[in-house]
Amino acid sequence: MALEPSPPLVITDHPDGAVIPVRVIPRAGRTSVAGVRGGALLVRLAAAPVDGAANDALVRLLAETFDVPRSRVALVAGERSRDKRIRVAGLAAGDVERRLSAILWRSSALERQGPSR
Repeated sequence: MALEPSPPLVITDHPDGAVIPVRVIPRAGRTSVAGVRGGALLVRLAAAPVDGAANDALVRLLAETFDVPRSRVALVAGERSRDKRIRVAGLAAGDVERRLSAILWRSSALERQGPSR
């Protein structure tokens, strides 16, 4: 039985910026962008989903990832869900896609390289 490929990540333009579908895994070992799964950006968060801590960690990580102030990253939907929609103000969908492609490519290259000795 062949595995079906995951749907591609679709980042949409919004009048204020770009909207990104995100799937979070709270209580992970470390906070990082982990790839794409099910048509959403997969993000591992060390924070627990208590009192908004995981949402705050997500906003902080994405602001750092896209090199924008935290005030330009907003949770649009999914405050209490693992599936969220995040808006990054001031960036077009194409800009977000290019930055994510570079990050995900570097991440996969490091995984292929293996542990350093």
